[in-house]
Amino acid sequence: MVGAVLRPIPDWPVLELLPPGKEQGGTLILSDIHLGIDGTANSPRSTGPASPAAMSWSLVELARSRSARGFLIAGDAKHPIVGVPRDLRPIVFDFFSTLLAAGFRVEHVPGNHDVGLAEHLPREVVLHPAAGIVRHGVGVFHGHRWPSDAVLGARTIVCGHLHPAYRFAPTPEQAVSKQRCWVRVEFPPPPPARGRRRRKRAPITARELIVLPAFQPMCANEALNRLRPSRGRTFLVKRFLSKGTSRAYLLDGTDVGRIAT
Repeated sequence: MVGAVLRPIPDWPVLELLPPGKEQGGTLILSDIHLGIDGTANSPRSTGPASPAAMSWSLVELARSRSARGFLIAGDAKHPIVGVPRDLRPIVFDFFSTLLAAGFRVEHVPGNHDVGLAEHLPREVVLHPAAGIVRHGVGVFHGHRWPSDAVLGARTIVCGHLHPAYRFAPTPEQAVSKQRCWVRVEFPPPPPARGRRRRKRAPITARELIVLPAFQPMCANEALNRLRPSRGRTFLVKRFLSKGTSRAYLLDGTDVGRIAT
């Protein structure tokens, strides 16, 4: 039987995961929505493409256009790290309710910004452990904590958390110098096991890692091509990106080259 298909959707920071042998009815995977980044109770909230309402309806339209069955959010659905401020609670509820009311299954793997989120979600949202899940042979976790052995053993691993970007010299046509990008890391085959030495952690036997761009366009992004990635708070660079060959791709699919890690 043909295996599952995992592919980026052109011009979207979203992956489409299709079940084996299927051409539609897949799951859309995204990360780093950061609801609440656009304002507080004391300042106006965004009404543009980065607003919660605009993002939820854009996802509904995208899912309908792909005949998808649901969404898998790989962490950081909200922006405040600890707790959910009172004025943000209905916004979080409405965002997820919009996806559910349109008939889609919604799943969530918590990220480091999602402390206290669960109690403010519609009960129909399926919550998974922060260590991640495996779906059709693809392991998904956020990236702020070590994944489960099952995720490490998947052929392909997907995460978010890094907010990867590629920096260009700004031009009159493109004033923003940093552009969101995908990162794809190809791992070499794992070395043969030596003896029975007990490991503290399961080895990474995946063949590739895909780092999702942040879905939230207002997020700060890290340009991985200018300097060695400096996010000391994450192990993704040292334990994953540096263990293989890393390449960056813009949202339109342009291959902009290797990333030195």
